[in-house]
Amino acid sequence: MDVKLLAAPVAALIALAAVPAAGSQAPAVLDSGTTAWMLMATVLGLMMTVPGIALFYGGMVRRKNMLSIAGQCFAICCVVSTIWILVGYSLAFSGDNELIGDFGMLFLADLDLEALRGTFPESLYVVFQLGFAVVAAALITGAVADRMKFSSVVVFVALWSVVVYAPVVHWIWGGGFLKEEGVLDYAGGTIVHINAGVAGLVACLIVGKRTGYGAENMAPHNPLFSVIGVSLLWIGWFGFSAGSSLSAGSNAALAMLVTQASAAAGGLTWMFYEWSVLKKPSVLGLVSGTVAGLVAVTPAAGFVSPAGAVTIGVLAGFTCCWACAWLKYALGYDDALDVFGIHGIGGLLGAVLTGVFALEEIGNASGAVEGNIWQVWVQIEGVLAVAGWSAVGTAVILYGIKLTMGLRVTPEEEAEGLDYSQHGEAVGADL
Repeated sequence: MDVKLLAAPVAALIALAAVPAAGSQAPAVLDSGTTAWMLMATVLGLMMTVPGIALFYGGMVRRKNMLSIAGQCFAICCVVSTIWILVGYSLAFSGDNELIGDFGMLFLADLDLEALRGTFPESLYVVFQLGFAVVAAALITGAVADRMKFSSVVVFVALWSVVVYAPVVHWIWGGGFLKEEGVLDYAGGTIVHINAGVAGLVACLIVGKRTGYGAENMAPHNPLFSVIGVSLLWIGWFGFSAGSSLSAGSNAALAMLVTQASAAAGGLTWMFYEWSVLKKPSVLGLVSGTVAGLVAVTPAAGFVSPAGAVTIGVLAGFTCCWACAWLKYALGYDDALDVFGIHGIGGLLGAVLTGVFALEEIGNASGAVEGNIWQVWVQIEGVLAVAGWSAVGTAVILYGIKLTMGLRVTPEEEAEGLDYSQHGEAVGADL
C-alpha cells in the first residue's frame, strides 16, 4: 500500500484527537503578550500614587505641608501594599460569600506560582489589584490635608483598607451581591472613587476644618507640581482603564480611547466654564477638569463608545466644577483638596451614566440608550450600597482613633506646618 494514501487519514485523526471533546474546555495557557501588557499596566497604576497623587496634592497644599502630604502618600503605598498581601486580597477575591471573602488566601500562602488569571499569572493580578487599593486610600488624605496627625493617617488607612475597601471589591469584582445584581464598574469608579470620595467627606467632617479656614490664604503653593502630578495620573490611568480588560486586545484599546476622550472633554469643559465666568482659565481648573473626566469614565471605560465618553466628560467637567466652586461652600465643609467634589461626585455621575450609555456590542451590557432603563437603577443601587458602607465604616474607624490616639495635630503644630511638626523636615531652607 502506498504510504502517501495513509498520510491524509492519519493527519485527520491526529487533528481530531487534538480537538477538545464537546462540553470540555481547553486549559488556560500563559500568553506572553498579555502578561507583558499587564506588567506595564500594573506599573502605570502604581505610578498614579507615587509620584502622581503625591505631586498633585503636594502642589495644592501650602508649602509648609507639602512634604507631609507627599510622605503620607508614600507611607500609604507601603502600608496598604503590605496589608493587601497579608489579608486584603484574600478578603476581596477568595470564597463564595456574597458580602466578604474568606481567609483562603491569607498571607498569599496558597498562591500557586503557576496559577493563571485568564492568560497571565495570578501573582501579577495580585499586584495589579494592589494598585487600586493604594490609590483609593491615598485619595482620602486630600480631604484632611494640613491638620491630621501622620500616625493617625497610617492607622486609619490600614483599618480602612481591610474594613471598608476589601469588602467593596468583593461585592463587585470578587463575585459578591452587587456583581450578581449586575452592577457595572469596569475600572473602579464605584470601588475606588465613590468609596474614597465619600470617605474623604466623612473624614473632613469628623476631623474638622483647618484653623483659619475662610479667613487665611490657603491657596496652592505650587500649581506646577500639581500639573506634573496630574500628568502622571493621566498617563497612569491607562494602566487601570485599559488594564482592566485583563488582555492586550481590542477591548484594552477601546478602553484607552474612551479614557482619553472623557479626560480631554472634562478638562475643556471646566476650562471654558471658568473662562466664561471668571474671564480667565485657571491652569489648576484645567487639570482638575481632566481628573473629573478620568474619574467619571472609569466605571464606563469598557462599556461605552467614544461619543458616550465625550458626553460623560463634558457632564463631569461641569458638575465637578460646580461641586468644588459652589456646593462645598454652600454646605460649609472643608474638603481641602476637593476629594469629594471630584472623586465622590465624579464617581457617582460616572456610575449612573454607565447605566445610560453602556452598549451591548462593546461590553455585553446595554444601558438606557438601548432601552434597558433598569440598568440605571442597578447602578444607583451600587452607588447607594458603596456610599453607605464607606460612610459608616469610615466614621466608626475615625471615631475609634479619635477616642484613643486623637486625629488632629495641636493648633501650634498646625500653624508651624506638618512638615516640621510631624517629620522634623521641610521643603527649602526655612527650618
